Amino acid sequence: MWNSLSRRGMLELAGLGLGGVALETLLTGERIRAGDSVVKGHGLRPKPPHFRPRAKSVILMMQNGAPSQMDLFDPKPELSRRDGQFHVEKVETFQKGSENNRLAGTPFTFRKYGKCGMDFSDQVPHLASLADQWCMVRSMHTHHNNHTEALVIFTTGKFLHGRPTLGSWVSYALGTENQNLPAFVVLRDPKAYNNNGTRLWENGWLPALYRGTEFASAAGRPPVLNLRPARSLPEGLQGDNLTLLAELNKSYLARHPQESELEARIVNYELAARMQLAAGDVADISQETEATRRLYGLDNEVTASYGMRCLLARRLVEAGVRFVQVLQPGHQPWDTHKDTKGKLPEIARQVDLPSAGLVKDLQQRGLLDETLVIWGGEFGRLPVSQNGTGRDHNRNAFTLLFAGGGMKQGFTWGATDDFGYRAVENRVSVNDLHATMLHQLGLDHEQVTWPHAGRDDTLTDPSVTNATVVEEILS
Repeated sequence: MWNSLSRRGMLELAGLGLGGVALETLLTGERIRAGDSVVKGHGLRPKPPHFRPRAKSVILMMQNGAPSQMDLFDPKPELSRRDGQFHVEKVETFQKGSENNRLAGTPFTFRKYGKCGMDFSDQVPHLASLADQWCMVRSMHTHHNNHTEALVIFTTGKFLHGRPTLGSWVSYALGTENQNLPAFVVLRDPKAYNNNGTRLWENGWLPALYRGTEFASAAGRPPVLNLRPARSLPEGLQGDNLTLLAELNKSYLARHPQESELEARIVNYELAARMQLAAGDVADISQETEATRRLYGLDNEVTASYGMRCLLARRLVEAGVRFVQVLQPGHQPWDTHKDTKGKLPEIARQVDLPSAGLVKDLQQRGLLDETLVIWGGEFGRLPVSQNGTGRDHNRNAFTLLFAGGGMKQGFTWGATDDFGYRAVENRVSVNDLHATMLHQLGLDHEQVTWPHAGRDDTLTDPSVTNATVVEEILS
């Protein structure tokens, strides 16, 4: 064989061989780092934070579709006074129908609530009743005015698909306090996905162990699909099968210690086995009182579906789950391109009472101080009319609500211009939000890293985004 090789062929083979050795060395290094930091029996075990945390868990109440800030949280008297007039500044639009640039005042009434005098619209009276609990940030802004990209930015920090989401980063950094449940759980509408599907809870290039796990919230359905065998087995057989599988896996792993992918798979299987009991228990609300059910609106068909997800969110953090993502009813119901006056009250009625009920329940159970609740959408709405009755997307200003988790209470931060179009005072980016959330969990956002694409990547990527912790909203 060697006698038939030319010098060029010999060099080509040698070069490829050396390249293969180098590649294998790099991949082995990646696998070792993955194994050391993710599995080795410590993938979801509680991990120490960088410093004393103010919160142990997060509940993200994602309002897909973008709630209108000037119709719910950010009153603009000047906008209402100039209703129907041309706006002096040409606004950035996304869809057709706003070209005439005519200002549109809110059809709803605002008043001040609580001792703090926080402004709320009459469309969210239950959220308003908690004014002295909320930290309201009116100066949020983001980088894109389409739902798909803005949702990815909100959950990953950048608009490129394939990055780890918030819950995945938190799960990786802190693990979970309940080894029988996932660290990151997603509660979506059982009848509809959002327009991004599962992208909002993917693990990206973090190990699959940190991906969000969907829990069903519809009555009569098991909380996790395909968790139990499709057909019934004789008593004890399932346990024997799992024991044998574990022994075989561990035996193989002992002979191939560098196969961290297998070890991660073993961890997932073992978690699935434990979840067969724990997931059913946490989803069983039969012991909840009638008062608690009413608090979440389970006695009303308008609020029952979203209320169930909010109640399950409380039960999950109570059970030690680290990050719970609660999604809104329907596809993207806050997307009021037309008929703001008719459509906005419909979705507000579905989420207002259950959202407030969750905060009240956490508070009365002593869980609010250690749970960070975040309520809001991916961007805001424009101050000009779209087709005479609606509002188009606005990436330049929106409002978020925070409760618990060491945030200031009864406090409003930031401001928009006179028409609610642009955040102008104490601006807060989505990346600043992420840095602040991690800080409240006791994590330095610059130190939560994972090797990716030749560098240690982070959720906030501060060298690019300039993300900083918003100290002014922390108690």
